[in-house]
Amino acid sequence: MHIMETKNLYFTYPDGAPALQDINLSVKKGEFLGILGSNGSGKTTLLKILNGLMKPTQGEVCLEGENIKSIHKDMLFRRVCTCFQNPDDQLFSSTVGEDIAFGPTNMGLDKEEIKKKVDYALNAVEMPEFFDRPIHNLSFGEKKRICLAGVLAMGPEVMLLDESTSCLDPMGVNSIMQLLKKLNKEKGITMVMATHSVDLVPLFIDRVVILNKGIIILDGKPEEVFSEAQIIRDAKLRLPRIGHLFEILRKNDGFNFSALPLTIGEAREEIKSILTR
Repeated sequence: MHIMETKNLYFTYPDGAPALQDINLSVKKGEFLGILGSNGSGKTTLLKILNGLMKPTQGEVCLEGENIKSIHKDMLFRRVCTCFQNPDDQLFSSTVGEDIAFGPTNMGLDKEEIKKKVDYALNAVEMPEFFDRPIHNLSFGEKKRICLAGVLAMGPEVMLLDESTSCLDPMGVNSIMQLLKKLNKEKGITMVMATHSVDLVPLFIDRVVILNKGIIILDGKPEEVFSEAQIIRDAKLRLPRIGHLFEILRKNDGFNFSALPLTIGEAREEIKSILTR
């Protein structure tokens, strides 16, 4: 079942520059979809159109078959929630608890229900002890998690994630991605993540779409998409590091691999297979 779809979607900036061209995209319920592209490829613009913050120049966006133009904004923002690239653009209250409670409060819930949703969200991001913590005392990675908690408190069906791992150290990146994957699998939340971090894709993402100059040029499972190495490079991206290494071994050193490994686990199995022949 498709939870979101775009049909013949175009967006042109006021100066006449095209940002998106004929975007036809279907997102399955419970899917973890990656939108991969270089800077300026149209990723953020597409996310803003998916959540109704921007209107397309042409075409439509549907949520479970209904054009989002016919869905009241308050209801749309509850069902489709966005985590922005910079958490400081999203956090504005003095304490963590107050910030997470903002959405449920605007939903008209009573105090007891609001408290339940805030507690649920903090537990989901593994930060239950942060309820009274001042926002300004949080690290950048902690702010990212609190942004996720604020979204979870709304009970969304779809989470749109704009460069969720930017400006994080390697451990922070892994922590956020593990959390997102857990929420996707255990809570059934559909994830749509815009990123240019190609190494994350084969580890966490079910399906990937490549955007180049506002056009979808590839769409499929990571192993299918990254098999198109030249198209990837033409889009100013690269193969995951493991894939690039095995591509070199195949082309320059004559190794015959059954597939192009994209993760350390896949590479280990391929190497073991070669050594035992």
